[in-house]
Amino acid sequence: MTEHVLVVGGGTGGTVLANDLADRLEAELDAGDVHLSLVNDDTDHVYKPVWLYVPFGKREPDDGRRPLSELIDDRIDLHIDRVTGIDTEARQVRFRDRSRPVEYDYLVLATGSTLAPDEIPGLVDGGHNYYSESGATALRDDLLSFTEGRIVLSVIGIPHMCPAAPLEFAFMTDDWFRERGLREDVELTFTSPIERVHGNLQVAEWARPRMDDRDITVETGFDAAAVDPDDETIQSADGTTIDYDLLVSIPPHRGIDLVEESGLGDRGWVDVDKRTLEAEAADNVYAMGDTAATGAPNAGSVAHYQAGVVGQRIASEVRGRPPTATYDGKTLCFIETGMNAASFVEFDYENPPSPVAPSEKIHWAKLAYNEAYWLTARGLL
Repeated sequence: MTEHVLVVGGGTGGTVLANDLADRLEAELDAGDVHLSLVNDDTDHVYKPVWLYVPFGKREPDDGRRPLSELIDDRIDLHIDRVTGIDTEARQVRFRDRSRPVEYDYLVLATGSTLAPDEIPGLVDGGHNYYSESGATALRDDLLSFTEGRIVLSVIGIPHMCPAAPLEFAFMTDDWFRERGLREDVELTFTSPIERVHGNLQVAEWARPRMDDRDITVETGFDAAAVDPDDETIQSADGTTIDYDLLVSIPPHRGIDLVEESGLGDRGWVDVDKRTLEAEAADNVYAMGDTAATGAPNAGSVAHYQAGVVGQRIASEVRGRPPTATYDGKTLCFIETGMNAASFVEFDYENPPSPVAPSEKIHWAKLAYNEAYWLTARGLL
């Protein structure tokens, strides 16, 4: 009997996993003992870290797009469709463009994060973001013409994709205006809903002095609750109000509604064992990347490392062996500290991060990885 492995989501985690499984289960796929499917609701694979550079005119949105069909192994059955229902008891998934549900033996959810700016009154009309392709492009148009006034970078949603990106944007904006001789006329304010500038204590303690040295005003404990686009103000839950001339936000994030509807977790995040990545509420279901509520950062490197773990576990189960691979929380992250320098951190569940001294060499290493990413997605790195 052919076993069906169904991966939902063609982002970093889903694409790397599908290619990993195609390699691990080569013999079973060729023999027809395993059928491997990847479902995504877009024909393109999007590498979102490119968006950080778009507002500064350093990259184009198309630099972060490739046809998904060009990135996956030929043995993977690719479907461009949208999931409309998940029945974990019957082990079936329903799709928008199919009249009948599809059965699975192993289901992996790698559906990522979606932006929910509508959860904050006024944010849709009052703020920019660089966490979407359209948002990054719109921000570029306004940032390039900005010569004086106050820019407020407000972290609203936690958790959010790429936890270091707000710090990167603040440092890059400061440096960018200095290079153009405009920094004295531009005030930068950074707000955080918690009592530090980053969720990780060690990263926060490393970043805060650097923000102070660069005259970036910091408002911690600012739990943004509403935006007034007409008055150009952002207000916190306790009534504190900050004026802005340009608002850049990290909006609330959530997963897909189907996760909650299927009883797998809240706000679209699947409750999983943080080491095995198995769903707590259903058998033969895994979640990874942003979709998995592990406590690990919502970062691409996390999804990459988790893909290897899930791939090993499913391959073991298909072959009737006890799965032993576990995820240790490993995370790698570059942190831009300006337009021409960056830092780097590596950590896991047991070992906290310790950012290294910023350098131009690390900055170029990050840019080189961004170019090599497409090999990673193909499973070649």
